[in-house]
Amino acid sequence: MEPNPYALNPNPLVRFLRKPAKNFTKADIIHYIENNEIKMLNFRYVGGDGRLKGLNFVIQSRDQLMNILSSGERVDGSSLFNFLEAGSSDLYVVPRFKTAFLNPFSEIPTVDILCSYFDKDGKPLDSAPGNIMRRAHRALEENTGYSLEVMGEIEYYVISQKDELYEATDQKGYHESAPFVKWEKLRTDAMMAMAQTGALLKYSHSEVGNFSDEEHEYEQNEIEFLPTNVEDAADQLIIAKWILREVGYKYGVTISFAPKITAGKAGSGMHIHMRPMKDGKNVTLENDKISNVARKVIAGILDIAPALSAFGNTIPTSYFRLVPHQEAPTNVCWGMRNRSALIRVPLGWVNTGDMVATANPLEETHLRDFSDKSTFEFRCPDGSADIYLLIAGLCVGARHGFEMENGLEYAEKTFVEVNIFEERHKMHQSKLSQLPYSCKKAADYLLEKAGVFKQHDVFTDSLLEGTARRLRDFNDENLRVKVAPNREETMKLVRRFLHCG
Repeated sequence: MEPNPYALNPNPLVRFLRKPAKNFTKADIIHYIENNEIKMLNFRYVGGDGRLKGLNFVIQSRDQLMNILSSGERVDGSSLFNFLEAGSSDLYVVPRFKTAFLNPFSEIPTVDILCSYFDKDGKPLDSAPGNIMRRAHRALEENTGYSLEVMGEIEYYVISQKDELYEATDQKGYHESAPFVKWEKLRTDAMMAMAQTGALLKYSHSEVGNFSDEEHEYEQNEIEFLPTNVEDAADQLIIAKWILREVGYKYGVTISFAPKITAGKAGSGMHIHMRPMKDGKNVTLENDKISNVARKVIAGILDIAPALSAFGNTIPTSYFRLVPHQEAPTNVCWGMRNRSALIRVPLGWVNTGDMVATANPLEETHLRDFSDKSTFEFRCPDGSADIYLLIAGLCVGARHGFEMENGLEYAEKTFVEVNIFEERHKMHQSKLSQLPYSCKKAADYLLEKAGVFKQHDVFTDSLLEGTARRLRDFNDENLRVKVAPNREETMKLVRRFLHCG
């Protein structure tokens, strides 16, 4: 037998079927189930609350399995989404075979598959977030000739009983190692489970935030992924959040993606990195500088950025994080390596020579082109985000940047080179637009920019209006000012939204 080229792949289905997940077929799934003593099949799909839902099937025969995988199943859409009426809410959930994975947690051998929503006529449901994201990316490709690859960073807190041994330094947890951080093994266990499901992982580390109160410790961690197509990028973020909660439950601790845990301590974001692609090549850079293509994409996203908060910052405590001096953006601008900007272009291995040869004198110098690693990062979203709609909105912004008559000029006008919070005197900050300060304000911005989102039949009126209505129902326009000074009231809000997204 020939060596298996996928022998090192952490996804058991990929190893067994000897093909990449994107090429999985229905026959492949049945073949794997029959030959690996799989007893159950789970359909997984995302509800309006952003959480992964489940439908469980006991496998009883080949015909039954074939029927499930061929037809999908019927679900009550009104219980999953608030924009569907109970009188006509039946939906189909239809499996996407490329997403199949061996469930890392089930004691019964189980295969899980992510599903898409279809309406009564067998058409992709117009208002389903995943389908909106696919339309948004298709509109970008068809109208500009460019695609977008994205990757996410998940920040989260582990909340546990207080441990007096090796206490961490308050708010100094960045890249700390055990024993001064306690939950590195939880993080690496979660990473191994994510890899098994097909996630493309970059790395993980402890983050800045750590603190304690009389009873509990709060330790912040982060996991980053690798860039890929928008659908796979969204799916792996959603599965990753589910996995972190499952692993946390097994460890007996709470995992929270909430944007703010308490006042004065680091909040948790969910930054999204992007890179425009053309014919399979990353075109973020041109002659070692940010390309005009990337500048147009950045300009378009910045122009609708306050409206994007409706999808990326969806709960009142989101706006307790978006305040000055907390390494979270408040102004609509971009910059190189600038963490106070809304869009940051990170350090990019440009003109660095061969650093490995410098650090290792026994190595020969081999100069390589690392321009494919270049991305830019949208820094305001948090764990409350509707991941599908957020990425859809970023695709809309990217397309919008090409359609703006003054896109390059706007990019130039919104570029900053200083720390906005510490060096205001060096810039005309008053000329920069501001991010919203409440869910109510985010809803206003969303409706103001509705025309951009609806172009090319991407977003629907019902989805935009339903999103705005839900945000306004929080009635939080002045909440940050009223509640922030009151720790007890702030903690009530924190507890209410502890398990967002």
